[in-house]
Amino acid sequence: MTGRRRWSTEEILDTAVELLRTSDAESFSVRKLAAVLGTDSSSLYRHFRNKTELLRAAADRILLSAMDGYHPEGDWRQRVTAVALRLRETFGEQPQLAVVWGRYGSGGTGSRRVMEALLQALRASGLPDEEVPVRYHHIVVVVAALIASEAGMSTIGAKEYEQGLEQFRVAVLGADPERFPALAHFARDIRPLGADRRAAFEEALAAQLARVEARLP
Repeated sequence: MTGRRRWSTEEILDTAVELLRTSDAESFSVRKLAAVLGTDSSSLYRHFRNKTELLRAAADRILLSAMDGYHPEGDWRQRVTAVALRLRETFGEQPQLAVVWGRYGSGGTGSRRVMEALLQALRASGLPDEEVPVRYHHIVVVVAALIASEAGMSTIGAKEYEQGLEQFRVAVLGADPERFPALAHFARDIRPLGADRRAAFEEALAAQLARVEARLP
């Protein structure tokens, strides 16, 4: 009698990443992944202690992919920006895992490569060593939050998005000027959350880099 195939950790993660292309992290389960692999959940728990650990490892695969082929070029600002845009682009192709990364983080090789690249860039800026971890943390929090937010928007279907736009128009353009005078004044210039997200991402990142520059000796 032939036993069930033993899947490697890498094969399990490859399958998990593919499964998460078509399902959200909330509905994802070790049991569903086991079913796709044609095995039982207990065999997967030999590789990962729980669902969260598996999701973190899958998110780390995206970080590894984002850093594949990366070579530091330009000044420190260009290097930080390049890493951030690589993360945004790569997670844009796997939005469900962007949400996982924003919620749980990651502690694998991919995470270490991102950390190393950003810390090296910040040290190259001339920032005092005691300031580097603080500024690194602020940059990563902003980048992760923006990427996770954008990923959440990208998973909304076309019909839901249109419904959201209509609600936005009603809420903004229909605001009572006596109760919401500032909103009524700027109503025609306020953009919905889904608009110009790359420009907003780059501007928010630039603001963080400007704070670093302000701390340089």
